[in-house]
Amino acid sequence: MRSSPITTLATAATAAATIFALAACGTPSDTAPTTPAASPTDTASPASPVAADDYPITINHAFGTTTITAAPERVATVAWANHEVPLALGVVPVGMAAANFGDDDGDGLLPWVEERLAELGGEMPVLFDETDGIDFEGVANTNPDVILAAYSGLTQEDYALLSEIAPVVPYPEAAWSTSWRDVIKYNALGMGRQADGDALITEIEAQIAAAVAQYPGLAGTTTMFVTHVDTTDLSVVNFYTANDTRAAFFEDLGLVTPTAVAEASAAGEFSGSVSAEQVDQFDDVELIVTYGDQALVDTLKADPLLSQMPAIASNAVVFLDGSGPLGTAANPTPLAITWVLEDYVAMLAKAAGAAGQAG
Repeated sequence: MRSSPITTLATAATAAATIFALAACGTPSDTAPTTPAASPTDTASPASPVAADDYPITINHAFGTTTITAAPERVATVAWANHEVPLALGVVPVGMAAANFGDDDGDGLLPWVEERLAELGGEMPVLFDETDGIDFEGVANTNPDVILAAYSGLTQEDYALLSEIAPVVPYPEAAWSTSWRDVIKYNALGMGRQADGDALITEIEAQIAAAVAQYPGLAGTTTMFVTHVDTTDLSVVNFYTANDTRAAFFEDLGLVTPTAVAEASAAGEFSGSVSAEQVDQFDDVELIVTYGDQALVDTLKADPLLSQMPAIASNAVVFLDGSGPLGTAANPTPLAITWVLEDYVAMLAKAAGAAGQAG
């Protein structure tokens, strides 16, 4: 698997920060001072580029507001992927959640995280075991100055307990729905690194554009992410809506949301279901992404109803190993995007090409 970590961020951070509209709520810069750009040496050090007199920073989020009064030096993260933001910005967290799926060697680190930690060197972070929820004692023992959780499922109680340890940056609006851009923007702001976060977003967007440009025929392909298929019950088709980060990422790749999925998305749902008897609702689906293998595709092709879906009939299916790194990386996070991007886009393009040949 390719690995191309963020290497030009230090240079990009010296430019003026680009302001992106937040998908879930108002731009954090509306509620906090704009931070100055960092110098190249700042991005390789835990030191914040924000001068002391630029604080306090106030961040609006789903549970109210968080105020950070001084530049954090000890950064802890909880839940999925939040640690990728400080790592991308050159900061090793004092503690972070251990990977509990997609970890191919059982060390608690996903490949792209392990590679970045090796690049940065220094002391390894404490890995919190979140099998049964947030490890509050473990987080407290790392003595953090800030706790990043912009992509998470924190409850009000979780937030209150963590806030007794240090200021917390939770999700802006809804659990597990924060876009990869907002994960970067909110977590970077919590570190006092707003300008660096904006530069990181710009760099990843450029990487996406370059990868997609290699396959111009992929643009505009109507694509659906089907959830884990139960081959013992094919009476319904379950799918992620565009409110789920996996399906939302299709838009970044120039793909189009099918009509039935768009309708479920507009209703605010994160997933939807359609009876197999109504499979004609997916007549506009040209490409399917799902978890499974060729045996799954063969099962779908043998089903008298689901085989009528154009994408299945034409073998336009990308199947991912849901328990491995590739399937995990399909849920876009700051470091995973770079790690999986070229392979993922190539897989999509190959499958979409099969659809074109069948037509």
